[in-house]
Amino acid sequence: MSTPSARDFSPWTFATEAPPEERERARTHLAALKSAHPDWLIGDDVFLSEHAGLDPEAFAIGDRSYVAAGAYLTGTVAIGADCSINPYAVVRGDVRLGDAVRVGAHTSIIGFNHSFEPGTEVFRQPLTSRGVRIGSDVWIGSHVVVLDGVTVGDHAVLAAGAVVTKDVAAGAIVGGNPARLLRWRVPPERAGDSRRDDLTAFADRARDELPAVLGRVAVDGGFRDRPDAAPTLRAVCDAVELSALLHDAPPPGDDRAGWIEVIAAQQRPATGLTTDAATLWDDPDAAYGVLSAGYALDLLGGRFAHPLADVVDADAAGLIARLDALPWDTDPWRAGHHVDAIGTALHWSGRRQDAIPPGVAEALFGWLALRADPGTGMWGRPGVGGDLRLLVNGFYRAARGTLAQVGLDVPHPEAVIDTVLRHARDDRWMRRDRRNACTVLDIAHPLWLTRSTGYRRDEVRTLADDLLRHALTGWHAGAGLSFQLDAGEPCLQGTEMWLAIVWYLADLLECSDALRYRPRGVHRPGPAPR
Repeated sequence: MSTPSARDFSPWTFATEAPPEERERARTHLAALKSAHPDWLIGDDVFLSEHAGLDPEAFAIGDRSYVAAGAYLTGTVAIGADCSINPYAVVRGDVRLGDAVRVGAHTSIIGFNHSFEPGTEVFRQPLTSRGVRIGSDVWIGSHVVVLDGVTVGDHAVLAAGAVVTKDVAAGAIVGGNPARLLRWRVPPERAGDSRRDDLTAFADRARDELPAVLGRVAVDGGFRDRPDAAPTLRAVCDAVELSALLHDAPPPGDDRAGWIEVIAAQQRPATGLTTDAATLWDDPDAAYGVLSAGYALDLLGGRFAHPLADVVDADAAGLIARLDALPWDTDPWRAGHHVDAIGTALHWSGRRQDAIPPGVAEALFGWLALRADPGTGMWGRPGVGGDLRLLVNGFYRAARGTLAQVGLDVPHPEAVIDTVLRHARDDRWMRRDRRNACTVLDIAHPLWLTRSTGYRRDEVRTLADDLLRHALTGWHAGAGLSFQLDAGEPCLQGTEMWLAIVWYLADLLECSDALRYRPRGVHRPGPAPR
């Protein structure tokens, strides 16, 4: 065997730089391989280094492709045209590459796996293989690992050092261990003009009719949720959210300072709550006040006038005891609601620059990280008969006010997606005529929060499309949307929630820009400003 030349390690230079003796040696080597392996399919202008380890059972390589020195190929390997397998790359098992795939040095693409059941040494156990499929125009960086069962779409990029354990969408740039979406090289195909036009028309109608929506429930100095309801603080806050979302202005009836005064007057100085409850852990309405009043004040340019005692008087051990005592096994919705409130109370305390006792925030986020169930990705247990409604609802509430609000990843994102998609098939809650704002938001937000994984992406998009098309049918002229989309009286709560839901679903389908609004209050996507 000859001594390797520079072209063996940089074969892209072979066609233009190789001297005559190297070209002859390469032709002789190819002829020998074809003679020894008459079933191999080798295209024109292919370079296969003498110093590569080529031992596949079946092998095909397209025109103008090359395999550099030190590469090792075994199994059933099919390589398209204009591909490169660079030095010391390993391609083993059932692997197929499309055209124009560039594989960096020291990368491993492994299309098989060992069984590893206990009781028998791993090397004695049988192999399994699902295969690896890589599309065309894919760039795979150096030191990447692609594991058995993975499919990589066309035009994708696998960043150097990535460990790819799940499918990669076409056009995606992924990196890390395990690999996740970083950004798009080629953005997903935009939805057709019909969907985008429908979204724009929906949002324009909501803007145009918002004065009528608010006018039908306005009272002196406040608002009602619907015409037959009593005035409430929450209705005022919903009016603030809607006005900020669609008109970037305060609600009619007062200016920003006036509405700040109305909302701030409800805060009790001793506790910082908007009800007479002793703590937000005791009263769901007190917890709602932390959310709705806090965000309404924020949208108006104000903030709570008094500290929130549940935060400034807290201690880490006491907080953990509170979290442990919540009814996770019997009512994860209620448990998650209180976590949402304490997480948001921490946020408002930070905005006020109150002294937060050491370890309180760390206790909250540490508890959530350690107590999430790897099987469901959530906190708590399913209900009777595997009912996931309260579990999924509790996850949305707990994650919204904590992980989502500060920009942290959820502990087990793929398990979350599995759980949410399973719940979405439950006709007890998700049949078209039974959908309400809570059940759909509980699905849309977790799927949006975990979207960067790309996991089960096609199923997520199909579900989002179905839910979005339904949501766009729910507007009542001059009245808004009902909490239960196909039944009940239109109300402020339903209108505010469904407008946020529409945005999340549209964003999962990469067309939220057609709405020309983005939630800014309780349902703000992404971290809240600090």
